[in-house]
Amino acid sequence: MLAIHTKTGSFPAAWIEYCHQYSIPFKEVDCFSSDIVNQLQGCRALLWHWEHNDYRAMLFARQLIASAEAMGLLVFPGTATSWHYDDKVGQKYLLEAIGAPLIPSHVFYDKKTALNWLESIDLPLVWKLRGGAGAQNVKLVSDRKTARRIIRRSFRQGWKNSRFYAFNERLWQFRRDRSLRAFVNIARGVVRAVIPHQKNRSPQADRNYVYFQEFVPENNFDIRIIVIGKRAFAIKRMVREGDFRASGSGFIIRDIDDIPIKCVRIAFDVTRALKSQSCAFDFVYRDGQWLIIEVSYAFSLQVYVDCPGYWDSDLNWQAGKFSPEEFMIEDVLSELNSRDNGNG
Repeated sequence: MLAIHTKTGSFPAAWIEYCHQYSIPFKEVDCFSSDIVNQLQGCRALLWHWEHNDYRAMLFARQLIASAEAMGLLVFPGTATSWHYDDKVGQKYLLEAIGAPLIPSHVFYDKKTALNWLESIDLPLVWKLRGGAGAQNVKLVSDRKTARRIIRRSFRQGWKNSRFYAFNERLWQFRRDRSLRAFVNIARGVVRAVIPHQKNRSPQADRNYVYFQEFVPENNFDIRIIVIGKRAFAIKRMVREGDFRASGSGFIIRDIDDIPIKCVRIAFDVTRALKSQSCAFDFVYRDGQWLIIEVSYAFSLQVYVDCPGYWDSDLNWQAGKFSPEEFMIEDVLSELNSRDNGNG
């Protein structure tokens, strides 16, 4: 029997529909419940697509996943897939450890070392907090005075996510789209700035570390590759006007001719090396090489609905509509079958 967390997220609906269609036994569970371990008794797998912007999930998701695995359950996402989720510092170490083509990244845990290093590095740099998505908590630093100020604050009061980030993003989206829907979203952004959603009400300050990536100039787009098992699909994201960031821009190209096959190959190779069930990579180009900015197991479904197809692990193109959610549950069922046959 499968256990499917259904209280949050956009993925469970498709998983449940799949189970109904193919008569797969399942039960709905609540991973936020204190008795979740008891709920998992008698189950063979747990599916829970948890999100970085839910502080509750960030408090315990990794621990629950490890505990479920200790019970013998197959989990999506499992520990190997998700321990580094929304943790750019963790991703730096992991990608360096397997020799992946990562943009040179630097992290420091004391102010003096960071300030000394700053004097020897070329600017600009990209400063990031370890968490955040959609270009949140990312800043281009072009002068040493600003970089020093960031370093000093990082080792004093630290940084908290601004309540007005969502409002500013929705204001930018209205300027981009000029639509009624975008205008209505501005009002919603104002409400959320004043009354944050429950899952965003307890942000903790990031402090006592500082993280920089080297800046890759002259890129007006990035490439987002998502690998789920033996399939990969992709989009090209153009940068925002007057900005250097493509993430969250909404300017998306889905033409297969715009996706470098080299990125797809690297994405498959790194996913296999990580033993990951799902990986979403962001790539940029520098000096003849495609480099990874960061990696995540999670992604927003609606962005990929119109993708024209996917690549299999032999890099053959499979044209047509597909469901990422079905890829996930199919892989879980395949792994359970493999275990039953003594291959897992």
